[in-house]
Amino acid sequence: MKKITKSLSYRNLVKRPARSIALMLLAAFLSFSVFGGTIIVGSLRSGLSSLQDRLGADIMVVPYEAATKSDLENIVLQGNTGYFYMDSSYLKKLAAMEGIGQISAQFYLASASSGCCSIPVQIIGFDPETDFTISPWIKKSYNRPLQDMEIVVGNSLNAFVGDTLTFYGTDVHVAAKLDRTGTSLDTAVYTNENTIKTLIQASLDKKLNNFGDINPDKVISCVLINVAEGYTIEDVLNDINLHVRKVEAVQTKNMISGISGSLKGISDVIGILTAAIWILSLVIMIIAFRMSVNERKKEFAVLRVIGASGKKLFHIVLTEGILVSLSGSLIGIVVGALVILPFGNFIEAQLGLPFLLPGGLKVAGLACISLVASVTAGSFTGALASYKISRMDTGLILREGN
Repeated sequence: MKKITKSLSYRNLVKRPARSIALMLLAAFLSFSVFGGTIIVGSLRSGLSSLQDRLGADIMVVPYEAATKSDLENIVLQGNTGYFYMDSSYLKKLAAMEGIGQISAQFYLASASSGCCSIPVQIIGFDPETDFTISPWIKKSYNRPLQDMEIVVGNSLNAFVGDTLTFYGTDVHVAAKLDRTGTSLDTAVYTNENTIKTLIQASLDKKLNNFGDINPDKVISCVLINVAEGYTIEDVLNDINLHVRKVEAVQTKNMISGISGSLKGISDVIGILTAAIWILSLVIMIIAFRMSVNERKKEFAVLRVIGASGKKLFHIVLTEGILVSLSGSLIGIVVGALVILPFGNFIEAQLGLPFLLPGGLKVAGLACISLVASVTAGSFTGALASYKISRMDTGLILREGN
């Protein structure tokens, strides 16, 4: 019986290709919106979470001039090349303050144009002995201490393990390539304190940056702090801003608040559009199936006369709905994967937000969920139409044609 039902359903769909294709496209549009919308929103949230993890500190202390300009957020969050410096004595001064838990300095250096260097990037230096933000991330790709004149590169850079890059006439060797984070950090280069001081001095020697009169051994760019247990971030931050002159303590959580707001706005818009597409697609599919049933009333009446039960007709129409929604949903998911997955970097650039695509297993899981949801919706529309067929008066239908 099931084979006969499937055969009749399949023949009905093939016999009316225009209607079948239209219904498949609706199902494809529905599954594409669900799958694509879920992937985009999930990737944005993963990117934001990754950015929070990579910042990895409660407080960032920078020169006052840097904190009062847009450069700070552009360099830290947007990946723009840039630099700012303050005297390294601030590190000891901050470490001696009450409420300080983990503390470490970082160094920023913007590579010059491609005429000088292999690639223009942001170079970030750190102290391996005290660092608590970059080192844990690097260890996933490189499980030994970073040697002098070695670098690790962000995932989006066109450089690979074993390559030699040149910054300010100084050669450095790529020791590792980091996992993708979906953030601006994917376009940066990371190295230890000794190496970046060498690169800063090389830049000074070539007079390619407007550093002023600085000594690379006596400057740092920023200080990252994790607050000690029993203290609040706000209290430590206020204490620094009140007692340490010429620097500004910034709560990293507040730095990404604008990104969080943008992400929420985009998520809300995508959610509303997805819901609207669902409702619109369902309504159109219900109307299409009902119109199809009305056009085929005589056909179903004849089937009843030759012995098909109302239950059998119900299964024929329901199976049509399942076949249409299943094939259309598969098309929509495949198209969604082809449109979104290869263009993560482009989407990130257009949105201006961290964007970290999920792994293969998660994508497969989301595809299955979208498929089930879309097929369920299509089956529901078929079930509504098939219920009407199963209860029709055969004699009345046949007399209408006389």
